[in-house]
Amino acid sequence: MISTTAEMTRARYEIRRHKHLARRHEHTDRLFRIEDGWACQYRLLPDGRRQIIALFLPGDYCEAQWVLTGQANWPIVALTDMFVTEIPFHDIRARHAAHNSQEPDGMKSLLGSIMHTLKSHEKWIVNLGRMSATERICALLHDLVERLRPSGKVVSNHCPMPLTQYDLADIVGISSVHVNRVLQMLRGEGVISLEAGRLALLNPVELRRLGGPAHV
Repeated sequence: MISTTAEMTRARYEIRRHKHLARRHEHTDRLFRIEDGWACQYRLLPDGRRQIIALFLPGDYCEAQWVLTGQANWPIVALTDMFVTEIPFHDIRARHAAHNSQEPDGMKSLLGSIMHTLKSHEKWIVNLGRMSATERICALLHDLVERLRPSGKVVSNHCPMPLTQYDLADIVGISSVHVNRVLQMLRGEGVISLEAGRLALLNPVELRRLGGPAHV
């Protein structure tokens, strides 16, 4: 994790739902650590279709590679109301330079965050290219719950789920109608409960099995 000591200048503030944290090719001199709320990175096709290419949850940085490029490749928008901590690049670089010999793990953690993003994108490609609709959705739900655990958002396999069926469709690359069918099947078989923005894993072992070979 990037250093969180008080020596670094940082500001914590609220971002409202649907507000952009970054626009495509926008130059930036800071990154954000998500304290609460969800955001996504997406691409829009010329005909208006959307593909969500990354999700950012509490504890995530968006995006660590900005420190290296100073530019956002694709837009990032808040899916919920959020609280974020803003971390200027110059503070990260200055702290690394000042403590390089004593805190070599600082830059390693930054690079580790970038590598985690790359691995997530690799998994995304496999899911979209080779997995069935049911496998995609089950794998996604399982991964989201596991990603939320470190932030304390998961209690007895219950967690927030603010994603709409349209959001889910734009993540897994199928229609919202198809998403609805899969969710109804999972509910009917007692695998999950999904109501009022809350997800419950009623049978996490079965959900993991349905998520395909990569999740067994």
